[in-house]
Amino acid sequence: MNPVEIEEAVSRIAEAPFNPGEFPFEFLQAFGNRDITIKRLRKDNRSDVPGAVLQRNNIHLAVCPEGQVVQTLNLLRESPKTQSAKARFLLATDGVTFEAEDRTEDEHITDVFTHLADRFGFFLSLAGITTVQKIKNNPIDVKATSRLNRLYVELLKENPDWATEERRHDMNHFMARLIFCFFAEDTGIFLNNLFTRTIQTMTEGATNQTHEVMAELFRTMDLDTRNDDREKGRVKSWARDFPYVNGNLFSGATDCPKFSKLARTYLLRAGELNWAQINPDIFGSMIQAVADEGERGALGMHYTSVPNIRKVLNPLFLDGLREELEKAGHNTQKLHALKERLSGIRVFDPACGSGNFLVIAYKDMRDIQSEIDDRLKIERAERKSVRLCRILCGGTFSGHWET
Repeated sequence: MNPVEIEEAVSRIAEAPFNPGEFPFEFLQAFGNRDITIKRLRKDNRSDVPGAVLQRNNIHLAVCPEGQVVQTLNLLRESPKTQSAKARFLLATDGVTFEAEDRTEDEHITDVFTHLADRFGFFLSLAGITTVQKIKNNPIDVKATSRLNRLYVELLKENPDWATEERRHDMNHFMARLIFCFFAEDTGIFLNNLFTRTIQTMTEGATNQTHEVMAELFRTMDLDTRNDDREKGRVKSWARDFPYVNGNLFSGATDCPKFSKLARTYLLRAGELNWAQINPDIFGSMIQAVADEGERGALGMHYTSVPNIRKVLNPLFLDGLREELEKAGHNTQKLHALKERLSGIRVFDPACGSGNFLVIAYKDMRDIQSEIDDRLKIERAERKSVRLCRILCGGTFSGHWET
């Protein structure tokens, strides 16, 4: 199983009514354990802790009475079976809260049970996935992709014509527009929560109109109404808060796939996330993983791809720019010259797939530009300080104060 499938399975456990007897086995299944493995554990459970299940080399997990989580985790920790079975993870829960421990990494987490899916990255080693540090640090990346994946699959069920090769580009374009809107409403491009709130309000009790409302929003964002009163008159009153978005993302066809009630729910749940916390360098991989069934199993590969991308970009031109920055120091003329050079650089990726090469190149160039701007601000501030000192000292400032 890949991280998206695991997150979805753990989400189902966290959202469903808590089943004490089945939780240990449901949890293990969520991380890829086969039915035959679960059947064997049911018959031959070697745990010495009441209400617990022990899987050798993996996990010792227990369900306990409410309010007994801390004590139960201690029992798991002190259990001789935990030691002899070399269990890496310990997990105790009463269905209200849970605590877990990674004995190999000496890490510990505690949270309410309904947030179990937010912590799924902590346990990914159970599924044999070892490159998980960034998922641990920012599991919302995978959670967002998971919710988009559910939406995508449901839309294709409702709109089989959008699943054809002829409409693949239209569907991918539609998903790219959605991701932009989710990101824009949480980063100040739109008013806070504007897109999700508008969809929810305008389609309440009218799910079959969701695609029409969304198409109108897409059309509005392609209209530059800033200095054209005629264009302003073409915008629905409930869409007037949406700004013009240049760059042609919303140009062309604005038709959208039809939404079932479930698809609308998936859409709104994706909008509930704080997209400002999501790493923008994974957007390309996110679209690719959602849209291409063959790529879904590889979701998470972008967590190791950024260093590989930099192995190409750094010697190609980024290292040279950083060397120039180092040589420029705080020399205003050299800093301006380097900034001018940056503005003229064009990056071309002839084999562009998810677009991560372009995104990482842009981010790293922006980091260099930000450093230039910071140094120029310091220079300007120092010059102002010198002028002020000269004025205060009657024009006789010589680099130090005298009392």
